Amino acid sequence: MGPADRPARAAGLSRARRALRRAGWPLLFVSPFFVLFGIFSLYPIGFSAWLSLRDWSLTGPARWVGLANYRALIHDALFWQSMLNAALLFLIYVPAMTLIALVLASLLNSRYVRLQGFWRTLIFLPYIMSGTVAAAFTFQLLLDRNAGYANKFLSFLGVSPVPWLDSTWWARISLGLLVLWAWLGYNMLIMLAGLQAIPPELSEAARVDGAGPVRIFCRITVPLLRPVIVFSVTLSIIGTFSLFTEPLLLFPVAGGPANAASTPVLQIWQNTFSFLRVGYSAAMSWIYFAVIVVIALTQYFLVSRGDRYLVDRR
Repeated sequence: MGPADRPARAAGLSRARRALRRAGWPLLFVSPFFVLFGIFSLYPIGFSAWLSLRDWSLTGPARWVGLANYRALIHDALFWQSMLNAALLFLIYVPAMTLIALVLASLLNSRYVRLQGFWRTLIFLPYIMSGTVAAAFTFQLLLDRNAGYANKFLSFLGVSPVPWLDSTWWARISLGLLVLWAWLGYNMLIMLAGLQAIPPELSEAARVDGAGPVRIFCRITVPLLRPVIVFSVTLSIIGTFSLFTEPLLLFPVAGGPANAASTPVLQIWQNTFSFLRVGYSAAMSWIYFAVIVVIALTQYFLVSRGDRYLVDRR
């Protein structure tokens, strides 16, 4: 660099310093977010990845084992059973919850239903008011085989008692009923918001053309509500695989009979705090994260492909 270039370089540095000073206050104001994000998000993620390659029991030094935790996890039948349980639980309650939430949202968005605010509040109330712990204990009392009110009602109808919490399949159904009761109002609210974003002129034009309510619902409302439905189902997938408190407290034994209602997060918790296999639990959490990402991406590509197919048909 010659002497002639030095003034230009000095001017450039001066401009950079002035720009940095001007950006100093904004950077100062947003810095707490990045600090907290690094402490409570980035650091735990990196630390869990570091732990997944080690054997540690919360006491003593962590011993390097490489990929041994992942190799052992491949043959862990209990963990894969928990993944299967979450998938079965998803199939048990998510289609029913999505359909019921969509129907309720459509009814409460209709001008023919009176006291809409009251009914919306009543349906959404379990999501607002219910603590997960209280809801789990309440359902445990309701579904008790001998003293539960559900079996008392069935015996009044002449039906033999149902082993809600003692049978493998009934345990999954009981957990699904609990989750359905707790999250129906939330999904209904999402559907209702999506319905209110649909221009009413479309339904009115279809009604003028002679379309009935069912045809309008199937041909106009549901296709336009598709992104909202996909969003709701995606949240339900993540929530189903992340269930922890419900299977821990609902059953006399955590995870239900024969671990029929055990979930991946419950398995991670048990391996960490019951068996003190911290490195193994970290590896389990990374496999769980990978499975969730694969499911979410698969759903996204299938929905995108379906949207392109609908556009091509039009």
